[in-house]
Amino acid sequence: MAIQLDHTIVPARDRVQSARFFSRIFGIHFDEAKAGHFAPVHVNEVLILDFCDSERPSSHHYAFRVSESEFDDIVGRIQAEGIAYGSSPFSRDDRTVDTRGGGRRVYFDDPSGHVLEILTVPWERSAGA
Repeated sequence: MAIQLDHTIVPARDRVQSARFFSRIFGIHFDEAKAGHFAPVHVNEVLILDFCDSERPSSHHYAFRVSESEFDDIVGRIQAEGIAYGSSPFSRDDRTVDTRGGGRRVYFDDPSGHVLEILTVPWERSAGA
């Protein structure tokens, strides 16, 4: 069996608010009734993000590969909510999409200051590695 990431803890200022944000922007279901110490969001069949309250969450980077249509849907939701986004982790507010390497990629912040990235081709391929 290949190694798969099953779940990870995501520190958040407000676990439920962050779980709602993630599920809304990514277009996936969040069952708020299951929120306890963690607010779990099932990203797909194998990955769960467990949002957990933290007074001062340090910023982490989470990158998600998505299909072309999912990319369009997510960017549409980001734009509809007026969320700043950009073409690099250091330009998260230039409102442009990075197309270098044959795919598309954008970066934006979640409510706790984590940098979220969506990309349509594997990073190593788009970076020319």
